Amino acid sequence: MKELINIQKTLKAPKGQFNKFGNYKYRSCEDILEALKPLLYENKCTLIINDDIVCVGNRVYVKATVILKNESGEEISTTAFAREEETKKGMDSSQLTGSTSSYARKYALNGMFCIDDTKDSDSYESDKNEKHVKQPTKPTETPQKKSLPRDKFDEITLMAWIYKKELEAKDKGVRFSSYGLLESSYALTKEEINEITANYQEYKTNNNL
Repeated sequence: MKELINIQKTLKAPKGQFNKFGNYKYRSCEDILEALKPLLYENKCTLIINDDIVCVGNRVYVKATVILKNESGEEISTTAFAREEETKKGMDSSQLTGSTSSYARKYALNGMFCIDDTKDSDSYESDKNEKHVKQPTKPTETPQKKSLPRDKFDEITLMAWIYKKELEAKDKGVRFSSYGLLESSYALTKEEINEITANYQEYKTNNNL
């Protein structure tokens, strides 16, 4: 489909979001759709996104399907999956499903339009020595908790650490909550913990964990 080739070549989806812990920018599903709309209009194409709920064993996945259709009726589709957590503190069931849907849709769009979802060159990992990168500070309201250690600033390292703790909990037959782990271990706000736990869900999905 030549229209898809044109859109893939022209699309520039800016990373409009910022992760304070990894100090990197990233793009959301909404960022991609905002950049796509004028290109869809120029190429006389329509984009449809559907979600399905898929159960595998006792796990619930959101399957997102992206369908691109041109003026002649030709169409092409891609799919992506994201797994729902059983529970996530601070979210009700509808919010949890909505968050999982956004992740699935984002990666289906990435596959359709060949979007590179790596971190920007100004991320913390590639720019550790820049003076403008500040260490997370310890909130005054929780002085008994420590700041997130320097070796955990790298998001991949942080995700691997959380996953290790989850495996240790399972080996001991103890219920595990990534939110509870972060809340009890480090001086973080609720918004910060929610962001990390959402990233952890994405990490596990991408790595089939």
